[in-house]
Amino acid sequence: MAVDVDTKLSAARTRLILDKPFLGALVLRLPMVAADPKWCATTATDARAFYYNPEFIEALTLEQTQFMLAHEALHCALSHFARRYHRIKRRWDIACDLAINPLLVKDGLKPPPGSLMLPQFEGMTAEEIYPSTDELEDDQETLDQHLYDKEDGGGRSGEQPLPQVSEDTSHGSQSPQEPVSAGAPRPRPLSETERQQLEVQWQQRLAGAAQQAMRAGKLGGGLARLVDHLLQPQLPWRMLLARYMTAVARDDYNYTRPSRREGDAILPSLRSHQLDVIVALDTSGSISPGEIEEFMSEVNAIKGQVRARLTLHACDAVLAEDGPWEYEPWEAFTVPRDFKGGGGTRFTPVFEWARNRDRLPDLLIYFTDAQGEFPSQEPEYPVLWLVKGKARVPWGQRVQLN
Repeated sequence: MAVDVDTKLSAARTRLILDKPFLGALVLRLPMVAADPKWCATTATDARAFYYNPEFIEALTLEQTQFMLAHEALHCALSHFARRYHRIKRRWDIACDLAINPLLVKDGLKPPPGSLMLPQFEGMTAEEIYPSTDELEDDQETLDQHLYDKEDGGGRSGEQPLPQVSEDTSHGSQSPQEPVSAGAPRPRPLSETERQQLEVQWQQRLAGAAQQAMRAGKLGGGLARLVDHLLQPQLPWRMLLARYMTAVARDDYNYTRPSRREGDAILPSLRSHQLDVIVALDTSGSISPGEIEEFMSEVNAIKGQVRARLTLHACDAVLAEDGPWEYEPWEAFTVPRDFKGGGGTRFTPVFEWARNRDRLPDLLIYFTDAQGEFPSQEPEYPVLWLVKGKARVPWGQRVQLN
């Protein structure tokens, strides 16, 4: 049985390298370890190796074996072991599988029975899926095991770390490592130092695998978009908001007549420009009062730094009747009242109001889930969308909130 299983794993890995060079390059980074069936019923990873139950692999087709190899490699490449933070482990594990499996299926791989797959989450990241996992049935479980965290238990006392994959720095590649002897014990969870080191290593491997696949013209659209997103610097939305408002703020020159001691020449003096900002709240029901309060607090802090005069609008399908509310730079930016969730969502009323007043704003910030009717034409001033959820915007700068 062992020979058949080893041959199947090697063949599946080779097929991935040839047909799916992006996934194949990632799979090569994981040593294959035959695990003790007492703890490993299917497959598992701890970001250091690919663990498998020989009987489970034997029962799979070659295509399904490819899927499981790629599945574990993507968990590692997407740094799921480092992105959980405060989230509940079981729900996070389910969200990670629901994010990965549709990508692999769309790339032409065939999942084994029992793989988590829900169409409503297709195209979403694990972070976007996680809030909805509390609504899933209690019997939803991942097919594989994720062994990064202490909640997983860890190996026996005194257990040594598993052999690490050796990197060939001269060629930027790595030779496949043959499977270790069967019956490996459950590995210990990652230490914080290992977690940080592996996150950097896997990000480098992700970038290298993507470059290799793009040169070969074999990187699918869904995976390409995901890789592009993950390799971009990931900054908290608060930092992005502060950067954007600061960039829009500019300095102006004030020409005033100087004192007699400086002569008769009129010299320019630097005067900070006061921003005119419109802030719009989507009150259609998808944004919670707590989220609105957090957003207002953040804008208030930034407003003081860049000297901004704010005009606040609340809007679902129509503008709030008792708005707008105006705040000078020295005034606290607070929620004027408790906004109740309304019906549909239209963004057009806010932009129509801005167009009809006597001056254009320096910036318009819209806090929304981006699910509604947009104006057909982009305005002449910059627009920053702070978006909760996965919906896209047709123009302007989009910043992801969750």
